Amino acid sequence: MKPPIIINSAEPMVKVRVVTLKDYSEQALKTLHSVGVLHVEEAKELKPIDRSAIENQRREVNELSTFVNNMLAYLAEEESVSPERDVDVIYTRPFSEISREVRSIYSRFKELYDKANRADNEIQELTERKNYLGSLGQYRNIKMKDLDFTGDYLFTRVFVLPTEAYKASRSELDSQVFESSAVPLEDETVIYIIAKTGNRSKIESLIIAAGGKAIAIPDGNQTLGDFIAGTEKKINNLENTLAQSYKELRTKASQDVETLVLFKGALAAEKQRLSVLSQACEANYVTLVEGWIPANTMEAMVFHLKDKIDYIFIDSREPDETEEPPVKMKNPPPMKPFQVVVNLFATPKYREWDPTPIVAYSFAVFFGLMIADVVYAAGMILISRFLLPKFLGGAKTGAVALLQRVLYICGGVGITLGLLSGTYLGDIYTFFGIENLGLVTRIQDMLQNPLIFVILALFIGFIHVNIGHVLALIKAVKERNRGAIVAKIGLFSLQFGAIYIIRTVMNVDVAAVLGIIINNMPSIPPQVYDISLYFAIAGIGMIVAGNFMQTGGLGAILWLFDITGILGDIMSYARIAGVGLATYYLASVFNMLGPLFGRLLPFSGMAGVIAGGALSIFILVIGHVVNLLLSVLTGFIHSLRLCFVEFLFKFYEGGGRIYRPFKFIKRPVVLVGAKS
Repeated sequence: MKPPIIINSAEPMVKVRVVTLKDYSEQALKTLHSVGVLHVEEAKELKPIDRSAIENQRREVNELSTFVNNMLAYLAEEESVSPERDVDVIYTRPFSEISREVRSIYSRFKELYDKANRADNEIQELTERKNYLGSLGQYRNIKMKDLDFTGDYLFTRVFVLPTEAYKASRSELDSQVFESSAVPLEDETVIYIIAKTGNRSKIESLIIAAGGKAIAIPDGNQTLGDFIAGTEKKINNLENTLAQSYKELRTKASQDVETLVLFKGALAAEKQRLSVLSQACEANYVTLVEGWIPANTMEAMVFHLKDKIDYIFIDSREPDETEEPPVKMKNPPPMKPFQVVVNLFATPKYREWDPTPIVAYSFAVFFGLMIADVVYAAGMILISRFLLPKFLGGAKTGAVALLQRVLYICGGVGITLGLLSGTYLGDIYTFFGIENLGLVTRIQDMLQNPLIFVILALFIGFIHVNIGHVLALIKAVKERNRGAIVAKIGLFSLQFGAIYIIRTVMNVDVAAVLGIIINNMPSIPPQVYDISLYFAIAGIGMIVAGNFMQTGGLGAILWLFDITGILGDIMSYARIAGVGLATYYLASVFNMLGPLFGRLLPFSGMAGVIAGGALSIFILVIGHVVNLLLSVLTGFIHSLRLCFVEFLFKFYEGGGRIYRPFKFIKRPVVLVGAKS
């Protein structure tokens, strides 16, 4: 499965009801506790519909047992089979899996069985027809089409009826036909008649009333003798096919005999278990536990329950549209820590997109750009590792561990950007006579030049905000919200039209501005500016229309907020540059103030050098520690804001329930001592 790029979906859940005898209730709960996958819900009273589910499964068990017995019946010889494995390997699986596998084996077996059955039926039909028509040996040279002919005046037909019935109706038949030939065949009589077409209905009614029937005659110019010879040959071929089919059936049964024996034993145990539970339901002597589990853990839970408890019924189903199962996110390990960031905003609903992937990229990049200093980022990682658990309760809980990993990843981005831009406590390296440590000059210019950094931040904001609007458009299409669709398309049209406004009103060359951060940015043809004006006008019209479609009269006001909102959202990303530049320049200021205050002390000689150096170091340490704490705090807060306010509000609602399984913690972390 491909990893999610932008959004993800929750782990598929199934509703499970566990019914067991009250004597086994404690053992069942302990088993569920140790398995730790069931999100327990309030169980309702066991209703007749639940009891009927047990009865339905009993009927299915009987059907599957019939399938298995039919397959075992085709073994060549009667024998005793003792499988090498225990029945538990089958019995402890989910019943739905047992049913699927038995039906799968039987479907392949049934193909052979149906083939043999078709051949057998055809042999019987051809043999019967050959015997009936073969008795008319005196007509061997007559054509087949003449045995079943209907004309304007005459018709011919071959009938067969019980001999006693023929004798009783013979005189009446003879009075209706021109010519007839009767041949006794064991306790039946075959009659070939030639009669007037007008008497056909009366003759057929007489034959049927006597318990007879007409013989189906194949059409053709071949003679009766040729037909009988061809039929004998066809019967021989079919008999060979039937023998081969029976051989394949026996081979198939022999190949699967051990598996079939295991299924037979498992189904017998299942039938016994369900019988006891069915009787206990009638006496209300059962315990019911229900809840939600991830679909991929169903097999493991059923295995443990059936392995530990003799009499238990497990019913599972997909969630209804009206139900809201708990949410278990399923993001890859690098993105999983950022689930804590999404949950700070709101847990996604079960059928809603999980925005963790795009939030992971966004948050880490925003935070990394704001701190973008090798030493500060490393310091943040150390604080996260050693001090954060103490500040958040003294124990390294799951949430704290996820938050630490978020800060580790953001710190890694900050270190990378710090190395590329050559930022170490601002420009601390200048104390040692080093002019520049940047690995990539262009990145250094972007992160240390205020104008370029602001343009970069706004460009990032433009991309990020529009990803949110694209997701909102997709959501509107899925929900068939026409007003939202029109408004979002209008918003994209307006943004393209904005290049005309920027060029005409602000007198700014858009291509020149983008060229600061995009190498070899081509110039924009003048015609594009003219066309963009029409896009801007059309965009405003669509935004107004879309708001009217959604809110009616309020749309006359709300469309203004859509237009001003897109500008405000993008401009808000300038805070990335603001915090990043503040971090860098404040560090540079402390680098300047330290030596400056050290030289102002009224001491001379060695005492002045020592005192001045100590004061400089003190100012540098205090200043950089304060700057580190401020940059971490502001970077975290502003990254949250950009992800929440400027992005998630566009398409994300949340309001789901976190999946909390009924789980036994084997190694709990507990605070102890008087101060705990």
